Amino acid sequence: MATIKKAAKKKPAAKKPAAKKAAAKKKPAAKKKPAVKKAAAKKPAAKKKPAAKKAAAKKKPVAKKKAAAKKPAAKKAAAKKKPAAKKPAAKKSAAKKPAVKKAAKSPEVKAIVKPAAKPAAPKPAAKPVEKTDVKFRNLFEAYAQGKLPFAHGYIVSSFFSPTSNYSIYEIVSYSGVKEIFMTETGLQFVTGGKKLYILVEPDTYQIKFQEPVSRAEGEKIPKRFNELEIITARNQSKIMVAKEPNETYGSFTILKPSGINFSVVFYQLPDVYETLSAFFVDSLNRFRKVPESDAKAAAKLITTTLKKSMGFEGEYK
Repeated sequence: MATIKKAAKKKPAAKKPAAKKAAAKKKPAAKKKPAVKKAAAKKPAAKKKPAAKKAAAKKKPVAKKKAAAKKPAAKKAAAKKKPAAKKPAAKKSAAKKPAVKKAAKSPEVKAIVKPAAKPAAPKPAAKPVEKTDVKFRNLFEAYAQGKLPFAHGYIVSSFFSPTSNYSIYEIVSYSGVKEIFMTETGLQFVTGGKKLYILVEPDTYQIKFQEPVSRAEGEKIPKRFNELEIITARNQSKIMVAKEPNETYGSFTILKPSGINFSVVFYQLPDVYETLSAFFVDSLNRFRKVPESDAKAAAKLITTTLKKSMGFEGEYK
């Protein structure tokens, strides 16, 4: 029985009233809804829209004003630039023209321009080029240039064999030329003259015993052995120089050279014989293979004969 009483005593220990209190206490906490109303009361803050509209409305006119302000400004600037571009351009061009005229009229410019124009003419400088110390020229080139001597001169022509060193030289002296003109075969001189023959016979020539006057065409000269001064070189080649020149009357013709042949005119200068000697040394040694010492001996013999028999003293002076 005692146990039953204990169990009955436990009933008042029920905590229901505490739960109610807690529940009662909690309920008033749930009355925070008015705070929601306060948040809802913040809705008037949404009334900022009109302010945005006002700002937008205020900005638009400002943009319009700016745009409106820019347009007239651009037009004004454009309007200002057009006349400004035309006026200075006209002024500058107008300013340059008088400047040129002034420079042309000024005595200083005239003083500079005139001396500069005078040296431009090379005509006075061209005259000294035609000097009398030109020792010899190609005959046909001298004729074409109008530089052939009419008073007197020496002409050297060569006739070389294409297969060997067999060679013939002809030296013509002339003076008092009346006329010179071209023909089908060469250059004709209307005057008398003298012709000296020189024959170079190589050691390999087959018919050495035959008189030069009797040899084949292109190898003969109008001379016999007894009419020639003969120099035998160290390489056994022979240089034959005529003792006396042949005379031509009325006129003579210098044939047009072909191949390695040449025709050269020598001017009558104080050193003409030294020039002729040097010319023959070079030609005999370099082109006809005559030893130099023998070429010098032959050149000396040639010039001695020219001075003796074909000089411009006496009948040529």
